[in-house]
Amino acid sequence: MTDHALLLVNLGSPASTDVADVRRYLNQFLMDPYVVDLPWPLRRLLVSLILIKRPAQSAHAYASIWWQEGSPLVVLSQRLQQAMQRQWTQGPVELAMRYGEPSLETVLTRLAAQGVKRVTLAPLYPQFADSTTTTVIEEARRVLRERRLDLQMAILPPFYDQPEYLDALVDSAKPYLEQGFDHLLLSFHGLPERHLHKLDPSGHCLKGADCCRTAPPAVLATCYRAQCLRSAEAFAARLGLRPDQWSVSFQSRLGRAKWIEPYTEARLEALAGQGVKKLLVMCPAFVADCIETLEEIGDRGREQFQAAGGETLQLVPCLNDHPSWVAALKTLCERAPVPL
Repeated sequence: MTDHALLLVNLGSPASTDVADVRRYLNQFLMDPYVVDLPWPLRRLLVSLILIKRPAQSAHAYASIWWQEGSPLVVLSQRLQQAMQRQWTQGPVELAMRYGEPSLETVLTRLAAQGVKRVTLAPLYPQFADSTTTTVIEEARRVLRERRLDLQMAILPPFYDQPEYLDALVDSAKPYLEQGFDHLLLSFHGLPERHLHKLDPSGHCLKGADCCRTAPPAVLATCYRAQCLRSAEAFAARLGLRPDQWSVSFQSRLGRAKWIEPYTEARLEALAGQGVKKLLVMCPAFVADCIETLEEIGDRGREQFQAAGGETLQLVPCLNDHPSWVAALKTLCERAPVPL
């Protein structure tokens, strides 16, 4: 069968490190109501203010980690696509970006024109968030509706607790763990707290120190922070790590809103102050290395940790196109449910 395509979707990247390209990318990203969840007039005002200085700052950061082949996130996602094409025998394997190019609209339209009838949509986000998973699904639905594309869609759900994903994380991290370390920091992407509250009508989220560990299934299904902690705990358990050997933090804050804690910057300072000299950092919310891992942690995070008294910060690469991840993703996508 060749009529069943697999469509991998990642966040995206500017077309280049030019300030104009970065501004265009940031505008599309930040104007997404699932990312900045404010009414349009307020969102437009806020984003316009951000775009005064942020594009030049971000362009400098992108330039510091840009590869000769292009954006690391895009290049690594393309390598994953190529590896998956060798595994996925039902049809073509395509890659789209939620922001930037290639767009979901371009790729879905092309697949329909090629006679593809079924698509497994795979948002490459282990943990659920409106600003990642939901926006991909809703954009795909918009394209199908407005373009009137006759495509049957299966959707890969969040896989934060799936054995295949967790085992792939372990396999990819083992060579770095075996070199010895004082502490392992699992740094997940952050979210504003209001994103969690908005999806939790029960009021359970962020109420008490153990709210994430005691979250009922209905809350866990949409609670990003709880899913991150479940991923971290399952990963540490697989490796037999003691509680004092690892911890969790959240990075990449933007703006003045209250974001979920603990913050990665604070943990880096605290760990150095506690005498940690050799620090490993993993970023399990990302499946491909990108500006948030390579620049925010690998460069700025390392500088901060060393300035606070630490000696070495080793960034453990994301899953990227690791063979265990390729095999895991194939299995996860094959059992992705078809929505009603």
